[in-house]
Amino acid sequence: MRIAYGIHGYGRGHSSRALAVLPDLAARHELLVLAGDDAHEALHGEYPVRRVPVLRYALGPEGRRSARRTLTRAAPHLLDLALHGAGVGAVCRTLERFAPDVVVSDSEPWTHHAARRLKLPRISFDHFGVLAYCRWPMSRADRLICRLESAFYRRLMAAPSERVVIVSFYPAPPRRRGVRVVGPVLREMVRRQRPSRGDYLLVYFSNGRHHFTPRVEAALGGLDLPVVVYGIGREGVAGGIDFRPPSNVRFVEDLARCRAVFATAGNQLISEALFFRKPMLLLPEDSLEQRLNATAVERMGVGRRACRRSVGGGMLRAFLDAEANFVARMPVRVDDGRARAVEAIEGFAAELAGDGRGIR
Repeated sequence: MRIAYGIHGYGRGHSSRALAVLPDLAARHELLVLAGDDAHEALHGEYPVRRVPVLRYALGPEGRRSARRTLTRAAPHLLDLALHGAGVGAVCRTLERFAPDVVVSDSEPWTHHAARRLKLPRISFDHFGVLAYCRWPMSRADRLICRLESAFYRRLMAAPSERVVIVSFYPAPPRRRGVRVVGPVLREMVRRQRPSRGDYLLVYFSNGRHHFTPRVEAALGGLDLPVVVYGIGREGVAGGIDFRPPSNVRFVEDLARCRAVFATAGNQLISEALFFRKPMLLLPEDSLEQRLNATAVERMGVGRRACRRSVGGGMLRAFLDAEANFVARMPVRVDDGRARAVEAIEGFAAELAGDGRGIR
């Protein structure tokens, strides 16, 4: 089949998930990949990638999501999506030239809207769908937030998609037919790494320029162990902290060999840390999805959730002192949902294409 695959360009989780399933899809089907910003940077060396716009949250001084700044920055993009403007038109022309049998989108709005405009069958493939399409226990306040965020997500993704594949490191029963939930989806470079216990703390923030505050830097610099940091746009060694540039291979190697992880609470990073049996101190972004991810890690007993105001040397040392307890509760084996994800995408694609081609 001919499959167009759109990838949201914020952070590295979406592109990491794509790197897990694209090799199998590319081996059997003709692919067109569309991505922007972080995802384009991560993928363009592996696959031909067409660039698309990216929606980003705007954060305030303390790293909290700013609704006013977000709407101000995103307004031109939201209008483009709502009115099918120049951005959507450009993606439509790209899709028309490629003539896909089906469109897969990992939270990428322009691909969704262009496919809907062209009446192409769509498969949604991401983690946020766990909030929009699954049952998961949460407080009344979070349930209200979930309804609001899910409604915005559905509108942004031109829902409903005909089929939905959700990736989640914790179980989440779907609420309707046409939704498949699979476990962690791991890249080949993750699966072939042999983990070991190093002496350093690995730090990754998906919006590092806001999360890596002077308070956080001072706390990390005061630790009596090496610290390796990704995701903040700096390079070099300063104050005992090794700042490293983006890198798919080196980051996975550092993750496999670190002592523990201090990071934002993205589903993909948590899945890979679980695979390597690394304790996690999670500083969730100001979103319900990441707060629930961090809560799930705490319930599993394999890490802790932190808040920005409480981050300090004492918290980090207490987390590291509890390393053995976290490791003891780690699952002996993390099931790789990659094969099931590929099977679900191909099965749904063959079903939606309706011409009997399916897997060759």
